[in-house]
Amino acid sequence: MSETRFNATTIAKDFLSGTIVFLVALPLCLGIAIASDADPIAGLISGIVGGLVIGIFSGSHTSVSGPAAGLTAIVAAQIANLPSFEAFLLAVVVGGVIQIGLGVIKAGALSAFFPSSVIKGLLAAIGVILIFKQLPLLFGYSKDMGLPFGHAEALEDFEQHPDAVVDHSHAIGDIIFSFFDAMKDVFTFDGGWQLGAMSVGVFSLVFLIVWDRIPRLKNSLVPAPLLVVIFGALLGWALSKLGGNWLITDQQLVDVPGDGTIGGFIGLLRTPDFTQLANVGVYIGGITIAVVASLETLLNLDAVDNLDRKRRISPPSRELLAQGVGNVTAGMLGGIPVTSVVIRGSVNVMAGSESKLSAIFHGGLLLACVVLLPHLLAMIPLSCLAAILLVIGFKLASPALFKKMASEGRYQLLPFVITVVAIVLTDLLIGIGIGMVLSVLFILNSNLRRPVRKIHEKHIDGDLLHIELSDQVSFLNKAALESALREAPRGSRLLLDARRTHYIDPDVLSLIREFHDKTAPAFDINMELVGFRERYRFSDKEDTVDFSLQEAREKLTADQVLEILKAGNKRFVEGHPLDRSLLKTLATNGQDQTAITAIVSGIDSRTPVEMIFDLGMGETFVIRVAGAVVGPRAIGGVEHAVSVGGAKLVVLMGHTDSSLLSLAMGIAGSSSNESVLSECVNLHDVLEQTAASIDAQQARDFPNMTAEEQQATLDQVARRHIARMAQQLVEESPLLKRLVTSGQIRVVTAIFDASNGSVAFLDE
Repeated sequence: MSETRFNATTIAKDFLSGTIVFLVALPLCLGIAIASDADPIAGLISGIVGGLVIGIFSGSHTSVSGPAAGLTAIVAAQIANLPSFEAFLLAVVVGGVIQIGLGVIKAGALSAFFPSSVIKGLLAAIGVILIFKQLPLLFGYSKDMGLPFGHAEALEDFEQHPDAVVDHSHAIGDIIFSFFDAMKDVFTFDGGWQLGAMSVGVFSLVFLIVWDRIPRLKNSLVPAPLLVVIFGALLGWALSKLGGNWLITDQQLVDVPGDGTIGGFIGLLRTPDFTQLANVGVYIGGITIAVVASLETLLNLDAVDNLDRKRRISPPSRELLAQGVGNVTAGMLGGIPVTSVVIRGSVNVMAGSESKLSAIFHGGLLLACVVLLPHLLAMIPLSCLAAILLVIGFKLASPALFKKMASEGRYQLLPFVITVVAIVLTDLLIGIGIGMVLSVLFILNSNLRRPVRKIHEKHIDGDLLHIELSDQVSFLNKAALESALREAPRGSRLLLDARRTHYIDPDVLSLIREFHDKTAPAFDINMELVGFRERYRFSDKEDTVDFSLQEAREKLTADQVLEILKAGNKRFVEGHPLDRSLLKTLATNGQDQTAITAIVSGIDSRTPVEMIFDLGMGETFVIRVAGAVVGPRAIGGVEHAVSVGGAKLVVLMGHTDSSLLSLAMGIAGSSSNESVLSECVNLHDVLEQTAASIDAQQARDFPNMTAEEQQATLDQVARRHIARMAQQLVEESPLLKRLVTSGQIRVVTAIFDASNGSVAFLDE
């Protein structure tokens, strides 16, 4: 985790972002407290503790803590189940102590097991919820129009509306239904359209959009949300002077309790009832709060870290410890539980925070305003804050994010989309749970479908089905492995490879043993095992795992060798080379040459022929010379490979994107280019032989060609050059000419495509 250097600029940015977070957190603290069936001051206390206490102890530069909407159902249930609010405060303290313990034992590492699709789904869902819940407020919605909207709004008039939904674990789709009900109330309200609040909201939204699209303004030190709050308050005050529907009512302004004195604030604090220490319900409540708050904190911490433009990583275990200290403090002062809150963290990042000072500033501002300036804050229209949250919501749930997730495949898209939908339709924690379950199911499905890797190897004495087991083979892989084993046809050879496997479930071992001892003999399948540990008590036949060409080398024809090279290149391109014991092969082949081919290639570092054709050590003779130019030494090497080494196939391989060809082309087109090679006296012969394959007119036109035309021309020259070298190889060696004429060997040409790794055999 990188440290932030504090200076006047960073502190100023943190203060401004902390101010924005404070303005966003203030109504949320009030609304969440009321939705939790707690007094409004309890939410403000938690917001103050989340900023000042957790901000100091936390190791995160971006996360902001406070009361969270995801805990309202838990809090409301505990307040209802315990004898008093003071007994509930004791449960909060117990939950905080448990969180401290979780931090000490480093339980924060569990955050690494949350799939990124679920984290991104959480962010997008928060964005969607912000849009649904803030849009009515933008147009002047207030609770005196109809039923309270959502569960984070004031419920003071609940007595007048006994059918209102109070429980945060709301019915499916409640947020959406509440949105349409609220919008209906906005436009059908008996008092008419709320023109004042609506004007402030629309002005604020337009201001933010325009500001964000002008680079000079967007990159300025003054954040747009701060100006929106100031201008929105002034505009609201001015419009209210017009009276009528231009008047912004108290229900449409921020509501802050308190009388503006320190004594009045202290009088609102409450302490836990320690006489309830013997109450089992207190500990059940504490455990519930600790588990849910910790889970939500870890999820939100990862989500906010993903937004950090500096890509800093917050230490999760330290965050749990900080949250525990915060909840103990909140419980002791009369607050509801706190967690890391993704909405405030997102606002903090997007407002330009540099360090955790912004969270501390936000807590200090909450305390100062609650104690000293409650009446001044009451001038801020809720529609102004709604515009800020709407912009943030759109950024969190942007179409670009959905498009990006779609491009990553269904295993990322489906958990992401379902997490978003589930959170919006049900509840934050329920939605995350559904997303996690779906992600786990996808992982299990992937393991079920890909427990093994099957390689069909072709040999002169029969095909070999090579099955490589994965790193971990559990009972979930049993059916798929049995299906793979059953693919071996009657009378075939089957190799089961466990060299990369660290664990095999006993049920799977029983399946392997049953197939090896009974099924394979019944179907005349020659089944061999390799890599199984001694405790599995299997016979290990590792000497048969390599490409097993040596025992059939004398029977191979040139055409069969060519097919082997093609199959090897196909494995190379697909990224699935055979797994060989290279040192063992080297030791085995130390006395007798077992190569089946000779390959003449250039010296380009991108053309290691053993890798390109997926050959083992000792399976090919390699003659590498600049430009694949055939001279006496190269011809002598090929003669040795076919006469002494017994190679049946000779391959001359060129490649695309050749720097040597480009150099030869430049020299052929202009003699002045030779000056750059004045000291490379031995390279001139190579270039002269290469230039013999270059058309003079092409060389003159080459400098004026486009990049695509130049590349196509060089590819043509490469093919022409390698064909000429093959002809020269045969013509200048009586031995090779005789062997080719009699059909004992075959000489072919090939071009290696450096862009994708494939080899094209030109003779074909």
